[in-house]
Amino acid sequence: MVNSQELIQILTKINEKIAENKDYLTQLDSAIGDADHGINMSKGFKAVVDRISQMKDKDCGSILKTAGMTLVSTVGGASGPLYGTAFMRAGQVVGSKTELNFDDFISLLEAALEGIKLRGKAQRGEKTIIDSLEPAIEAIKKHKEEGEAAALKRVVEAAKEGVEYTKKIVARKGRASYLGERSLGHQDPGATSCYLMLKTVVDWITENKGL
Repeated sequence: MVNSQELIQILTKINEKIAENKDYLTQLDSAIGDADHGINMSKGFKAVVDRISQMKDKDCGSILKTAGMTLVSTVGGASGPLYGTAFMRAGQVVGSKTELNFDDFISLLEAALEGIKLRGKAQRGEKTIIDSLEPAIEAIKKHKEEGEAAALKRVVEAAKEGVEYTKKIVARKGRASYLGERSLGHQDPGATSCYLMLKTVVDWITENKGL
């Protein structure tokens, strides 16, 4: 499905997508957070691309773990540790593989989710990254038998629905939780950046793998 060089291409595309949406993510965060999510994420993924650009001969696990460690060290606030842990856990489950198949993709998403839940001590329904990532994983597993193209399409749909769901719930974690009921009606920036990443991955696979 995806080899090491292609994984670097995907992460580079994620960097571009986050940079394109930097102001939008920061605007979302200004309503319920520190107004720095887009700025921090863009800074982090630029650093990731700088680090992994010379890793084309490395295995996928090493690339993902390097991405994770870079995010932890460069992204401020809660996002760095959460996304960094997600990528490091994904790298651990992938191990020394130089090519990832569809089942590997599901496994690394599950490992990423587990890492975020443990690091953030959060669950679905608390207005976080989890609200877009967990439904996306459920969707890909549920629709796997329909074929890769159909399952990947469901990933994007489920993640987007998860982002919309965050508008209807009160924040229970992070800076937004201080607002209590006033966080209602606002879209979670973390869930949004997660959706953008998932959409970027799916778009790349769909366009480059003939799905």
